[in-house]
Amino acid sequence: MKLSLPKSNTYKYQPNLTPKFTTNNHNTRTPYLVKKNQVSQQSIPFTDTHKKQSMLDLNKDSPFIMLITTLIAGLIGCLILLAWRRSKSQKPAKDAATTMPWIDKLVPEEDPDEDDDHDGKQKVAVFFGSQSGTAEGFAKAFAEEANARYEKATFRVVDLEEYAAEDDEYEEKFKKDTLAIFFLATYGDGEPTDNAARFYKWITEKKESGRQWLQKLQYGVFGLGNTQYEHFNKVAKVVDEILADQGAKRIAPLGLGDDDKSIEDDFTAWRELVWPELDKLLRNEDDNAVSNMPYTAAILGYRVILHDQPTGESLQDKSWINANSIHAAAIDAQHPCRANVAVRRELHTPASDRSCTHLEFDISGTGLKYETGDHVGVYCENLKETVEAAEKLMGLSPDTYFSIHTDTEDGQLINGGSLLAPPFPPCTVRTALTRYADLLNFPKKSALLALAAHASEPSEADRLRYLASPAGKDEYAQWMVAGQRSLLEVMAEFPSAKPPLGVFFASVAPRLQPRYYSISSSPKVAPTRIHVSCALVYEKTPTGRIHKGVSSTWMKTAAPLEENLDCSWAPIFVRQSNFRLPTDTSVPIIMIGPGTGLAPFRGFLQERYALKEDGAELGPSILFFGCRNRNMDFIYEDELKNFVKSGALSELVVAFSREGLTKEYVQQKMMERASDIWNLLSQGAYIYVCGDAKGMARDVHRTLHAIAQEQGSLNSSQAESMVKNLQMTGRYLRDVW
Repeated sequence: MKLSLPKSNTYKYQPNLTPKFTTNNHNTRTPYLVKKNQVSQQSIPFTDTHKKQSMLDLNKDSPFIMLITTLIAGLIGCLILLAWRRSKSQKPAKDAATTMPWIDKLVPEEDPDEDDDHDGKQKVAVFFGSQSGTAEGFAKAFAEEANARYEKATFRVVDLEEYAAEDDEYEEKFKKDTLAIFFLATYGDGEPTDNAARFYKWITEKKESGRQWLQKLQYGVFGLGNTQYEHFNKVAKVVDEILADQGAKRIAPLGLGDDDKSIEDDFTAWRELVWPELDKLLRNEDDNAVSNMPYTAAILGYRVILHDQPTGESLQDKSWINANSIHAAAIDAQHPCRANVAVRRELHTPASDRSCTHLEFDISGTGLKYETGDHVGVYCENLKETVEAAEKLMGLSPDTYFSIHTDTEDGQLINGGSLLAPPFPPCTVRTALTRYADLLNFPKKSALLALAAHASEPSEADRLRYLASPAGKDEYAQWMVAGQRSLLEVMAEFPSAKPPLGVFFASVAPRLQPRYYSISSSPKVAPTRIHVSCALVYEKTPTGRIHKGVSSTWMKTAAPLEENLDCSWAPIFVRQSNFRLPTDTSVPIIMIGPGTGLAPFRGFLQERYALKEDGAELGPSILFFGCRNRNMDFIYEDELKNFVKSGALSELVVAFSREGLTKEYVQQKMMERASDIWNLLSQGAYIYVCGDAKGMARDVHRTLHAIAQEQGSLNSSQAESMVKNLQMTGRYLRDVW
């Protein structure tokens, strides 16, 4: 039976219709095996014959041997005593992980609380929770300047993930700290960054204790967020409030950095509020005027060593290959695994002037696993044309093989350890620019200062310094931010600025960050594949440059295994999400996801289909999907219709924004179905939203309020309370970007 499109653009489940699902090898639920390395050990037995012969030889010369043994024992005792006395007066040797950074994960780090350097200085912890590296960069910059200003204190930068090995260690360690500074970014829909997630969970649970146990702690918090998102700087606000409630004393107002404007200016302004308060705590009246001296941040640069070009397989390619043999628990953003592109296809029709790619990563044999609703992080590569432009601007040969280091030739850490760890192993300039350098975002002010320091033309150096100065704040906002100028455009504008490799990767080009995607499959249907649905980013900037999205362009042009044995591949990892279906399959669900916001719901529906096939009772479900035109970008149309036919989805409501005289969006369709939504919510339904946080998600949120007021006869305050309660109880979940 053919399914026709009603005028309401609604598809309903009819039990008498039979769906047609296409299955193939990778869509089976067949378990797969991961081969493990086998380690064999050989031992040489020490037989009784050996033992008896040794005893006979010993008895022959026992008086002489006893004399020698006594002398040796005495000598050893003297040496031990001497070594013990010397150790009392010397600092411990440098950790092997410092001199051999490639084993840093094998050698446990020393506990910073157990410091043998009894210099009498107050220890100050500078914590960071960072997703893209900005918060970590601010923390290091703050600690560097603080160490220069205060002779009686030592500021150390601490990753919140590494501060405590176990949750119960947090309280014990915080009780020892008397002064702490926090740099906390808010990610996604008001969530903590990955490295701060465990700390955030612990401290929010600690709030319930009601005890004031931090009376000795004085602190400051600077948050990193974006006002375009609903939960602006939520993590920083929550931590600041909890610390105060637990008895800690705030030394400066909460700093709220806004990445939608100039977060660097916000950081600078907040920092100037902190220094006078730290002066009171860390300086005496008779101290010299170190803190009053103008401070100029150092232009950081890695030490660079040039090498002969190795032959055969590169070290970097080898590292990705070897990554596939490690245990799944070790696969994360710092240790991704290599995954081949198995399938790639276009989701839009030829009539569309846009593009959306369906991509499947093959994870068989990697040990990588995922759950429905998780995210996949993908490290993609810059386009060849972008890399070649960077090589030309820097005047470098693409085949130059080099390595970067954070220490000097004599083993001392550069600038007291302010440098971030090297982001890549030895490789060519071409590889480094392709895989690790963010070349298309606009440069931060600190990067402009680094370029100015290496500009041979004085007028260019002055101009760069002006743009980075407080006086040039407005011009920077207009020329750089509003103009969406990329790092390469800026370098082309100032051609005499040619920073050396070590400075370029330390202070000019940020690390190319992974792109996160909501996984559009379920392991119940595709256990050895991770599906991604990615819209192509291709747009003209105010300067006339055509901006091509790094990851989306890579995905659109990737060579799949089904077409080419020499297929494309990428380092990937899975990030867990709380975007989960109810554990009770009979609970109703409401899903809202226009465009590629459909991705996690495709995974949800695959899971519901598999559950139904296994005999589970499914509750009612409704999906609000939106696109421009049914003949252009109705992605996964056939699959969605089949989900309706099979009963995995009760009802599909589609909004087409470019059909007819008026534009229709998902929030308008929701208002048309306000009564149905209210009834489902009254039955305990979960509501899910996925997509654009700045526009669609905000409008959907307002629509929920309107539905609660209209259908529940609630006033504005009561509706707000009801929606907030849905969020607090985990029944209103959002996956937004």
